[in-house]
Amino acid sequence: MSSSPSGSSARRRFDVTIRGGGVVGQTLALLLARERLRVALVSPVPQASGTDVRAYALNAASRDLLQSVRAWPDAAAASTDAPATTPVSAMQVWGDDGGEVQFSAGGLGADALTWIVDVPALERRLADAVGFQSGIERFTEAPPAALTVVCEGKRSRTRDELGLEFDVRPYPHKALAARLTCAQPHGGVARQWFQNGEIMALLPLGGAQGNSVALVWSLPTQQAEAWLDAPAEALAEAVQTRCASVLGAMQLQGPAQAWPLELSRARRWIARMRPELGGGGVALAGDAAHAMHPLAGQGLNVGLADVAELARVLHAREYWRELGDLKLLRRYERARQADVAAMGWVTDGLFGLFSHADSRIQALRNWGMKGFERSGALKSWIARQASGISG
Repeated sequence: MSSSPSGSSARRRFDVTIRGGGVVGQTLALLLARERLRVALVSPVPQASGTDVRAYALNAASRDLLQSVRAWPDAAAASTDAPATTPVSAMQVWGDDGGEVQFSAGGLGADALTWIVDVPALERRLADAVGFQSGIERFTEAPPAALTVVCEGKRSRTRDELGLEFDVRPYPHKALAARLTCAQPHGGVARQWFQNGEIMALLPLGGAQGNSVALVWSLPTQQAEAWLDAPAEALAEAVQTRCASVLGAMQLQGPAQAWPLELSRARRWIARMRPELGGGGVALAGDAAHAMHPLAGQGLNVGLADVAELARVLHAREYWRELGDLKLLRRYERARQADVAAMGWVTDGLFGLFSHADSRIQALRNWGMKGFERSGALKSWIARQASGISG
């Protein structure tokens, strides 16, 4: 991969320009470079951050995709001796009045339900993979291309410039994230609680025998902001109390972070680039096309499924059809819009159900959790869908 300064390629036209160099954008660049397409990646080289507390839950389909482009971070994280990925062997979900659902990888005949991945480690691995790919060039400004793919995130400037409407419905919650060290090992189990209108998840880190967890806590905005200013000991104690000390005493590893939550989706995913902006076709992918509540842990999986489908559509195109042909791009749009809408509907419905304070709704949802736990084939099918397991 070479790196070009801004404006040095004004007279060169690429096959594909990707605006946004996060996980989704870099994965797409690797997929398309494998097809011998000339790819311009518009973003600075990602820089590792020692303060990034995020962790991704990636399913089998996402893992297979990243492995196919040699970007799965199997090795230990550079900053620690702990593995960068942790297989989840089981998941336990509790309601607020006795409802409980459990999933296990063994029950599905799988190695893991999902993998919890250290974000800085994944970003470093992707940057390394892109660096070894001669078909990808980096830019700080977008060169013209037959196709421009926008992966800039929820606040995409390019999407706004193109007039692609983006419907946003904010939730009255923020996601509070942190990493904690626990007195007891997590055993490769992901745990989630729906209590008092809040949603808390503890995701295992550091390998199957580790004792670190990533906290993702969806709670009212003012409470989340208050916890950011609270002493570390107080936040750790609050998490320990809310999870009934299931992993013993807890200690915060560093400052917590928080971000607003929303349900959002672009009305159209494809367009034509105006001539003064370079012309060609445009497609949205990842958070530039959609965002949803993280309670199901599917956000990045959905984004990676976007670029996998786009790469498949481009690979299967007729030999005479241009990359930016809108009829071609509509195949991608149709294939992804329905799946994304369905996942957004599920996460939004669950948030609405479990954030409701009415005691009658509380009784109904816990009755539903108990019934789902006994549902057999339905529970297995849903677990396979979420885990990205075929068959």
